[in-house]
Amino acid sequence: MTLLDRPLSYPEVGATAGQLPDGYEDLVVHRVIGHGESTFHGTADRLLSWHMHRAVGLTVTATCCRVEPGSRVRLRLGRHLLRMSFACQVVYVVEDERCRGFAHGTLRGHPERGEERFCVEWQDDDAVVFTLTAFSRPGTWASRAVAPVSRRLQQRCSRRYIQAL
Repeated sequence: MTLLDRPLSYPEVGATAGQLPDGYEDLVVHRVIGHGESTFHGTADRLLSWHMHRAVGLTVTATCCRVEPGSRVRLRLGRHLLRMSFACQVVYVVEDERCRGFAHGTLRGHPERGEERFCVEWQDDDAVVFTLTAFSRPGTWASRAVAPVSRRLQQRCSRRYIQAL
């Protein structure tokens, strides 16, 4: 079984669309990233084409060049002996008139278990807001051993996502 053939590693699939489940570390970040319709559409396009992930230094191998429900992605971080690979599945996509984004969940073998939602919203005051919503917990013995470090890396990565957009 390849990394991309594995099942989802958590039962609360789609929970980032509502109330986050108990038993996980939560992360919710909102940032105004600009204003206006062109900013909204350009940012949404970059988000839904995996640009944000690539811009933070991840190598992206996706089953679809554009995010679609059910598509799978292998993300790689680092080089050579220090390279880590982990896989996710897109569990839903949001394509409303003023809100675009998606959520992906971890596949078995990912160092974490959980889900991340990335959305861009064009608000009534013309602000374009990026929101990252996530819940996660360690998925392997190694990630449990370094859980505090892992949490800081997730927060750092969130800041880099915002800068990338």
